[in-house]
Amino acid sequence: MQVTVESTGTLERRMRVELPAERIEKEVDSRLKSVGKNVKIKGFRPGKVPPKVVKQRYGAQIRQEVLSDLMQQSYSDAVQQENLNPAGGPQIETEAGSDSNGFTYVATFEIMPEIELKGLDKIKVEKPEVEIGDSDLDDMIENLRKQKSTWTEVDRASATGDRVIVDFDGKLKGEPIEGGQGKEVPVILGQGQMLADFEKGLTGVKAGEEKTFKVKFPKDYNAEDLQGQKVVFTIQTHRVEEETLPPVDDKLAEMFNVQEGGLDRFKADVIDNMRHEADQKVKALVREQLMDELLGANAIDIPQALKHQEMHSMQHEAMQRLGIEDHDQAPPLENFAESAEKRVRLGLLIRQLITDQDLTLNEDLVRAHVEDMCSGYENSDEMVNMYMSTPQVRQQVEPMVLEQMAFDWLLEHGKVKTKKVDFKDFMNG
Repeated sequence: MQVTVESTGTLERRMRVELPAERIEKEVDSRLKSVGKNVKIKGFRPGKVPPKVVKQRYGAQIRQEVLSDLMQQSYSDAVQQENLNPAGGPQIETEAGSDSNGFTYVATFEIMPEIELKGLDKIKVEKPEVEIGDSDLDDMIENLRKQKSTWTEVDRASATGDRVIVDFDGKLKGEPIEGGQGKEVPVILGQGQMLADFEKGLTGVKAGEEKTFKVKFPKDYNAEDLQGQKVVFTIQTHRVEEETLPPVDDKLAEMFNVQEGGLDRFKADVIDNMRHEADQKVKALVREQLMDELLGANAIDIPQALKHQEMHSMQHEAMQRLGIEDHDQAPPLENFAESAEKRVRLGLLIRQLITDQDLTLNEDLVRAHVEDMCSGYENSDEMVNMYMSTPQVRQQVEPMVLEQMAFDWLLEHGKVKTKKVDFKDFMNG
């Protein structure tokens, strides 16, 4: 087998492989003999068919099978011989020629880039230190109380914080507008659920009252025909309801399945959850900075085959997220080009870092990751054991853990500046 390789691009290679005629003929003869032992042809006893007849009947088919198999085997041997690392499958073209001169084909493919990581000691990250104060806890408990609130009908004019149940009918220049009608729609005043003018029109109404008022739509409203327009709404009020929040006591704790420890335990759990949410956001923010720093310091060429593969994968993810089954309705593939390129480049850099630093998994790290994944389940211990014993889940989890180890290494060896931030500002930012 003779192999020659030429570079046709930064990562593209054109490999020409020549297989000698003797190798082909030897394999063809071997297979013809094997077929001849078992073939059944009318007029001949099994195993007694003359080789000439077997060749006439099956020679062309067997030759094609041999050439196909030899191409696959020789391609694998050739890339190994030439110390190449293909990034994807090859495009193969055969060269015309006589069998007596052997068989020649050309394989065109991309190779994986050789990466030498740079600037790892110059990576800079700003890491928020989130402070959770008493007012943050009070606000969170207030939100939780609202989740358990009850609404009671009242015989008075509506005010901010009340829930008003109304029918409404909107018209522009005397004509109904699309989506401008509703029956027994609950509107909580002051939450920005509806346009400001609409909520203003509902303020001060009583049960049974009918009212007409104008609502000015914003100039950037999503329906172009309503942008900047004044629409006349007529409303019929069914009820005005007042919100009642449960008191902050042990019964509130019970509402959130805190069976022991009462209010103190409930508050401790709330703080723990707030801390966990803040830590997750900090982790994501730091991770994003590390990615940007790593990418900025290491500009590398990537195989287009991997980029297109990632583009298709991201398109499929988007279809699942949007509930699209018809591929003709999928978001355009080119929409994912930039993100796919970033993903592939980052993946190659992280893989190189893992290799360079000889980062390896251990059972404790995998379990800790799974425990974090399952922390929101009531039966978290059972879920952890199930995930840890399921090979398919572990195959998904282990690369994620290894990747996080790489980011932890970067953080440990980079320059980290901390900045104290308030919980509310950080979580709402």
